[in-house]
Amino acid sequence: MKRTIYNGIPWYDQNGNTVNTHGACIVQEGETYYLFGEYKTNDVNQYRGFSCYSTNNFTDWKFEGFALPPLKDGLLGPGRIGERVKVLKSKRTGRYSMLMHTDDDRYCDPCIGLAVGERLNEEFAFQGPLLFQGEPIRFWDMGTFVDDDGTAYLLTHEGNIYRLDETCTEAVELTAQNIAPGGESPAMFKKDGIYYLMLSNKTSWERNDNYYFTAKDLHGPWQYRGLFCPEGSRTYNTQCSFVFQYDRAGGSVPVYVGDRWSFPRQASAATLVLLPVEAKDGKMRIGQYLPVWSPDNMEGEVLRPQHTLDFCSNIRDKEVRISFEGRQITLFGNTDCHGGYGNIHIYDEKGNCVHKTSIDFYSAVPDSGMRYRSPVLAERRYVAKIAVSGENSVCTTKSGKRYGSDDYYVHITGWTAD
Repeated sequence: MKRTIYNGIPWYDQNGNTVNTHGACIVQEGETYYLFGEYKTNDVNQYRGFSCYSTNNFTDWKFEGFALPPLKDGLLGPGRIGERVKVLKSKRTGRYSMLMHTDDDRYCDPCIGLAVGERLNEEFAFQGPLLFQGEPIRFWDMGTFVDDDGTAYLLTHEGNIYRLDETCTEAVELTAQNIAPGGESPAMFKKDGIYYLMLSNKTSWERNDNYYFTAKDLHGPWQYRGLFCPEGSRTYNTQCSFVFQYDRAGGSVPVYVGDRWSFPRQASAATLVLLPVEAKDGKMRIGQYLPVWSPDNMEGEVLRPQHTLDFCSNIRDKEVRISFEGRQITLFGNTDCHGGYGNIHIYDEKGNCVHKTSIDFYSAVPDSGMRYRSPVLAERRYVAKIAVSGENSVCTTKSGKRYGSDDYYVHITGWTAD
């Protein structure tokens, strides 16, 4: 079975809907990989559920349903926030625990929540706050890590590490504290006896140069190591979220899972990026960005447009149409600080719209390459319409600092039909 990862573009499930998982984690069960994440909407940043998808090849995704839908009240009730979902398996009970950041819509009531489940593709049961010494853990950005012996840990912003009990339902030790003041979105892995803790800076939905620490013992001492992607790349336009170990011939390889947020169109235009990590002797790096690659051989694949096109406009509703024959179309283009959202519609020969979405042409660090790959359609003739939406990706921090695009450009440079 060929496994291929397409980075930084929307993925689609068996129904042709966008794979909607952010702040994500990946859990392997046999030959199947389960992807959990925040199910976002394009209208409001509130909890709409944690979604679950499964795959055997990282290309074809099955929507398994909502692992945890919104609650009628409480920590994940109406008007609440639910983020950074992570799923762990208890080494003692075989049951699964789900941890997440819950909050109010002003981010003033943070609490780590807990849910439990018997199977990965079934709904979890919410239990309430995760407790440490009888009290809720009141942090927001969070992650998880499982050590070689199966012991699970909660990671929080600012660089705190809590050891969980064998059932993964209670924190029993504050293993390390304040490793990284100012850091958020923690992720961790272990390689050759060394722990690698990755964090992001605080820039709202905007991406930044993420960094890491190392230690030979989780209690410390922890050493700051600097960036793990080229300086100025803004971690290849991503924010760290999780690391999973991909088992392959010759040993497992840590695979970075990063978010490419796109506020406010998180549901349709935000994407994930998965990249192999090199780690040796306390140094880690992601040496290059691979738009398309196979986790089985760790080799990238070069995709180039079969047809060139020069469409670049910031005029609302201005459009370009592409007639193609086949089952799938791939669009190539440029992103930069002037980019906005492009609305895409695909019509069949009868003029019926068979697919529509929006994609983001913004990135603080300019990039050129694959921007969109449609769902697999029935083989026939189609017309793809790409139009300037007149909307762009903009966000602000709690202090009011603005990040994001300063214009609305949509820039298409080519396309390929398969």
